Amino acid sequence: MNTATSPAAGSFKTLTVRSEKAVLLVEISAPPMNLLGPELVRDLVSLIQQAEADSALRVLVFKSADPDYFISHVDVTQIKEYRQEAAKLVGEASIGLLFRRLSTSRLVTIAQIEGRVRGAGSEFVLACDMRFAARESAIFGQPEAGLGANPGAGGIQHLTRLMGRGRALEVMLSSEDYDADLAERYGWINRAVPAHALSDFVRSLAHRIARFPAGGLAVVKDRVNAIALAPIEDFRRDSDLFGEAMTKEEAQSQIQAAVKRGFQTRDPEMNLAHLLGEL
Repeated sequence: MNTATSPAAGSFKTLTVRSEKAVLLVEISAPPMNLLGPELVRDLVSLIQQAEADSALRVLVFKSADPDYFISHVDVTQIKEYRQEAAKLVGEASIGLLFRRLSTSRLVTIAQIEGRVRGAGSEFVLACDMRFAARESAIFGQPEAGLGANPGAGGIQHLTRLMGRGRALEVMLSSEDYDADLAERYGWINRAVPAHALSDFVRSLAHRIARFPAGGLAVVKDRVNAIALAPIEDFRRDSDLFGEAMTKEEAQSQIQAAVKRGFQTRDPEMNLAHLLGEL
């Protein structure tokens, strides 16, 4: 591994990295509940830059240090700030474009999901090339409509292509939580795996892929993306619409009502769908 350009373990505040030959294991830790805020976005930008610069790397595996939350969703109090961090890599204030960069990267990305992954957290794992989730603990959701907004970081584009129109509308308009088995059946994830077997399964797959020639991996990703990945303009439009919606009185009123019930705090968000249904 090229240590001159490899992501260094001490260079991040919210990520812990460990290299295993051509595989980089990335653990997310942004207490108290892995909200996607400026620090996490800043670290993701730096990670992508460093990992892509290391020609020895083939595969990135993302997991969470928190058993209850993979990435909960964006920090709605710091939208401008985290968008500014994303712009440092993609040139535009949009985490949708940042996540899309993962999809177009030469690196193969795998999400190993335990706990809750909602909103932009769901959109992050959707941007990864593959998603595997613990059957007993993984929970998925796109709660934006419940707050008066739309998924703005790729969720609309990915979920519609993966699920079809009816299921995508069900998921996004209901703002409900979905367990790993149903997420698998709907196409949200590749497969649900028993929790005790998840880590070994993902690690084995990552190392198998990493042993193959880099050129072949990159060409396959490029050709699949040509068929299945939405144009960048569609990601940009969704991002703009989300930004506009979050400034409107309706969304601000819903957010304030949600905050009174514990929105963006750890325990109440264990059942976010129920919280939104009571607004």
